[in-house]
Formats: sequence, C-alpha cells, structure tokens
Amino acid sequence: MTLSYTVDATCGAARTGTVTTARGSFATPCFMPVGTRGAVRTLSSADLEDLGAEVVLGNTYHLMLRPGADVVAHLGGLHAFADWHGHVLTDSGGYQVFSLKPRVDDEGATFSSTYDGTSHHLSPEGAVDVQVALGSDIQMVLDVCPPLPSPPAVIRSAVDRTALWAGRARRAFLAYERPDLSQFGIVQGGTDAALRVESAERTVAVGFDGYAVGGLSVGEDRSATLPALEAAVGALPAGAPRYFMGLGDPLGIVDAVARGIDMFDCVLPTRLARHGTLLTSEGRLNLRNRRFADDPGPIDPACACPVCARWSRGYLRHLLTVAEPTAPRLLTLHNVAWTFALVGRIRTAIGQGTLGALRDEIAERWDPANRPGTPDGDAGDGATLDVDDETGATGR
Repeated sequence: MTLSYTVDATCGAARTGTVTTARGSFATPCFMPVGTRGAVRTLSSADLEDLGAEVVLGNTYHLMLRPGADVVAHLGGLHAFADWHGHVLTDSGGYQVFSLKPRVDDEGATFSSTYDGTSHHLSPEGAVDVQVALGSDIQMVLDVCPPLPSPPAVIRSAVDRTALWAGRARRAFLAYERPDLSQFGIVQGGTDAALRVESAERTVAVGFDGYAVGGLSVGEDRSATLPALEAAVGALPAGAPRYFMGLGDPLGIVDAVARGIDMFDCVLPTRLARHGTLLTSEGRLNLRNRRFADDPGPIDPACACPVCARWSRGYLRHLLTVAEPTAPRLLTLHNVAWTFALVGRIRTAIGQGTLGALRDEIAERWDPANRPGTPDGDAGDGATLDVDDETGATGR
C-alpha cells in the first residue's frame, strides 16, 4: 500500500491526524527522535518502545559510511538491525554532505568521509538506492541545503538543483516498485517567501507521498523562519503529511504545528541532556548548577517520566559531575519523554481548540525574548553548539 494521511481535528491551520503506511500507523503531530547511526544516543530500541516513540530518524550519510548500506541490508534492514518495530524515516544525508563543503554539480555531490577521509559521491539516485537498502519506511530525496544567510544566487541555485534532483529521485524510487516504502520531497528557498512557494509548487508537481520543509531553523532569526514556513506550507497539499526538518525547541514546535506542520525531528532534546540541560514545565534547567547538589526533588515535579518518578536532582547531578555514563542515559530518557508529553499536550489542545492558550504558556517559559541571559548558568541553547556529535556534522 502507499502512504496515506487522514486529518482528525483542526484548530486554525494546526491539525491532528494519522499517517498510515504498510508497516502500520502513527499519530501526528509527531516528534521523531534522531537515531543518526541506527540508535538514539544512549538509548536502546527497548527504551524508545517504553517511551512510546512511533517514528525514529536515521541518517543515510552516516549509515552508508558506517557500517555500510550493504551490511545493514544483509542484516535485514534497519528494523531488524536495531530490532526496532516502529517506523523509520531516513534523511538523505544532504544536510551533512553540504555542511562538509562538497564539490557539487547537477550529477550530485562529492565529499570526503568524516570517518577516514575517503572520497564518496552521492547522487539523487544513489541516495534512493542506499535508503531502499536500509529499508526506510519513509525516505527523503537528496536536496541542496544552503546555509543561512546565503546570497540570493546561492538560494536560487539550491531551489533549481533541488527540483532537478527531486524528479530524478522520484523516478529512481518508483522503478523499485516497492509499495511498502514511501518517499518525501523537500522544499528549499531560504527565507525568500516567493522562492519557498516556487520550490513547493515544483516539488508538488513531481508528486510525492509527503513533503518536507528543509533549510530553515539553521541559524536564521525566528522572525524570518515563520513567514518562509507559512509560504511553503501554503503551497503544499492538505492531503499529505508535512515535515519540518530539524526542529525541536518547544516554542518552535508549537509555532510550526500552528502553521500546519505534522512531523519534526531534532537532536536538541538528546544533545541538551548529555550536556546536563533538562526540559521542564518551568523552562530549561541546568543540572550542573551547584544549587541542585543536595536537592531531593525530581527534575520536573509535573513530569510523569520514569526518571522523575525515581531519582532526585541531587543524585542525577552527582552522576553528571563524576561523568558516570548512567547520567546521559537517564537525562536523555527524561528529555525525550518530556518532548513526547509536550506533543501530546499539543494534540489535545488542537482537539479542544485551545492551541493559542498553550502557545502563550509555552512562550512565557521558552521564548528567548522572555529570558534575558541564560538561566542557571546554562552554556546556551543546545541548537547553537558548533559540533553535533549525533550527526558528525552540523545538525538540521
């Protein structure tokens, strides 16, 4: 069967729905933890099942280099390889490739491996081949993702080449005749609303199972992100899922859903956890702060996750400060659970028509404009760390 999407409830442009594939179904809005190399860092597939994850993201760039798509295919594809029974969405690896300043022409991108320096070439067709070998339930086309800001000519070239590659990737995908697998196209265009509309229209004309908005939330100001997102979403079909690539901060999630986004992924919750920053109902909490050394309370009294139910801030801070490997695992469990709970609240608010009130609540605690400086001596927003050890390159 091919992928289908059903809208269950709406609140303005926001919507809840169900994506159905040959593997099963999952609810939207949906947050997808990033399992770049076949695992979400510090967590197992069993952990993800216990947390209620429905879709996990993998990365073509990394898996094609280590252990190699042929190895994963030999071991039964990503699902059998990781013993993961939920859905897998794979990024084409385009973002990672382009962060490495590859040589690019209409045929694809040539780049050096971050592992051993060997040279590799990735074409639109090659990205399809790798993702079919991985057995991705949903695979992404190879796109051109320029940094922001970039000159208008660079953004224009990215839009044109992304459209060219989209057609080639779709033809390569359909040639496999695999109705159990699905493919999403990607919209580019920087923060130029007109280019976003053009890119969306050209991508829709190719005809995909779903559509992603790429090349945003990559360092530009939020005031520029949202108009570009609105322009792109406005040109996408209502009957297909819409995916914002690389979005994971609480306010960003709510704002994107309010504009019609159904799916999102980001390394932010897991990366922040490993650096000792926790997501809570009161905002960010830096567990390294000394005032938590003898705190008997949970990370977040309002959180129902197994970590908050069992261990104190004082104990978890101790594990973190002595570099006990248990610390990043437990803190990651909390941050992922907290993010899932937030998405659950968003679904409920959409159904009740109260998304605006929830947005106001989240903005009070998570809008950077409402918190001068960084709380609790925090090192800053994890999205701005210059090394993403979950992707091996800058994350989306």
